[in-house]
Amino acid sequence: MLKINYDFKDPKLLELALTQSGVDSKHNNERLEFIGDRVLGLSVAVLLYEMFPSEQEGDLARRHATLVSTETLAMVAQDFGVDKLIRHGHMTAGRMQHMYADAMEAVLGAIFLDAGFDIVKDIIVEKWRSLAEAELTVPKDAKTALQELVQKSAAGALPVYEYLDVTGASHKPVFNVKVTALGKSAFGSGSSKKAASIAAAEELLKVLAI
Repeated sequence: MLKINYDFKDPKLLELALTQSGVDSKHNNERLEFIGDRVLGLSVAVLLYEMFPSEQEGDLARRHATLVSTETLAMVAQDFGVDKLIRHGHMTAGRMQHMYADAMEAVLGAIFLDAGFDIVKDIIVEKWRSLAEAELTVPKDAKTALQELVQKSAAGALPVYEYLDVTGASHKPVFNVKVTALGKSAFGSGSSKKAASIAAAEELLKVLAI
């Protein structure tokens, strides 16, 4: 059962939002995900603008990146029960988090089409406000954190980022990046080179912490 306080006027929109492309290559949630991504991004941007009036653009951007990240979206999807309702084909464990995040965006896109921006924005603000309040300090960019760690361990050294192939649908490309530092490497993906490099830095930080 979907744990969102909203009843769809058109239940087929919700069904579509919960259908992964591995089940149906034509009628799936990719287009709704495209809309949901934009609706979420704008709603969270407005929320942060209002919550942190003294912060500059860079600080707001780092907060925003954390709140709309794959990890946050996957967590919210599980809170709302979206993960239990997705219709999907074969999926490796490493891709499950991305699938949850994509479906969560698709559900938000479906609500937008079903009820309009004000309704979906209220749903987003109600959930994401508590997530934003939990971050009392501005999150440090993973690339900055990795660079500081590397320079502390090997004076003057810097992480090396390698931009790989671009995958995903043409309307929503996925950039892939490899980062190497201190003899270790990790990979990351994202909707832009910047997002992918941050994701790769986050993964390498986890590796170096072991």
